[in-house]
Amino acid sequence: MAARRLVAMLGVVVVLLAGCVRAKAHVEPGPLRPRWQPLALPVPPGTPGRLVLREVVSCAGRWFVVGGVVDPAGETRPAAWASADGLSWSSVPIASSSFYGARHVLYAAACRQGRLGALGARNGGVHGNPRTGTWVQDPDGTLREAVAPFELYGGPRAVSVSRLVAGPGGWLVVGSRADGAAVWTSPDGARFTLHEGVPELAGDARGRTVGLDAVAVPPGWLVVGAVLPPHGTAALPLAWTSVDGRAWRRMELPASDGRSQAQRVALVGGAVVAVGPVRDGFGVWRAAGAGGGAGRAGAAGWRRVGGFGAAGPGVSSVRGLVSAAGGGLLAVTGDGNRHGLWFSVDSGGSWRPMVLPVAVPDGGDTAVAAAFDEDRLMLVADDGGESRAWWAAVPIVGR
Repeated sequence: MAARRLVAMLGVVVVLLAGCVRAKAHVEPGPLRPRWQPLALPVPPGTPGRLVLREVVSCAGRWFVVGGVVDPAGETRPAAWASADGLSWSSVPIASSSFYGARHVLYAAACRQGRLGALGARNGGVHGNPRTGTWVQDPDGTLREAVAPFELYGGPRAVSVSRLVAGPGGWLVVGSRADGAAVWTSPDGARFTLHEGVPELAGDARGRTVGLDAVAVPPGWLVVGAVLPPHGTAALPLAWTSVDGRAWRRMELPASDGRSQAQRVALVGGAVVAVGPVRDGFGVWRAAGAGGGAGRAGAAGWRRVGGFGAAGPGVSSVRGLVSAAGGGLLAVTGDGNRHGLWFSVDSGGSWRPMVLPVAVPDGGDTAVAAAFDEDRLMLVADDGGESRAWWAAVPIVGR
């Protein structure tokens, strides 16, 4: 009898231990390890040099990568590549219209109805400030620099030109000017109108604002960024919505730890998800109702839904946030030491690290960017010495 009781007790212990192991495996899954397949991008016509890859986007069955070429003398020129299947790539013809445009490196991109748009910059002038401009693809496939006055993006009021996004209503650039967050709008990607000093969007007595990213939401735009309160030392996350890019409504995102920014935003599964650095890593906010109109993603609709990662040795940042089918999200982060990838299968509620194909430092002239289509993930990375590209199958939910 005593022996049977001992066997029974041991059986219970084994079951409990097995349950603990399963629970641990559930709450602490290992990192995702995609089967990264390398891609070859041709060197564009002109002086040979090192490829500089900065952004990848996908729309309407087309893939685009943008960046530049650095020749042995250190001179740069803009470059872009296109693919119909994500495997075979060709150079996009480039047509610059200015001295600095011919030396741009394209650092941000978007596409609309299969048509590519990009932001490019090259430091120059007496003060060495970025000479920024926009590019848009002609019907014949040429990526052409848009002619624009210098002070549209530069001049004494310039601060930053961060991101380019596209939507049903056209194109939007988000950044900051001397008085805070600002946007530039265009119906066709060729001519942009600057909106600065706009009430609620710009800084005011509540603090100085900065615009960092945007996404198209029915029937307009949603911008994310931050505000630094007067005499404050820590920024707080903000979001804004607009139907036309001219009038904006401000929303404060929950910031319980007192220091955070909403640096990147994506539309996924009928909700808007924003990600940014917080005191102990990266925070995630979600607003439901984006599908019912931009105005519905109001202040009351935003909530903090968790976070991931840990604070690094330097300044943490979110470099990219892209959505995949079925509620998937991929965040590209930097912690001051190295770049990282984090993947969510539930619209940002939980996250797993994803292993990069190569280690990429966070600092200097480095970059990592990613994009999805229906069944494929594309990645470009520059470790400061070499730029490369890969593809992998979209991670499967629960794998």
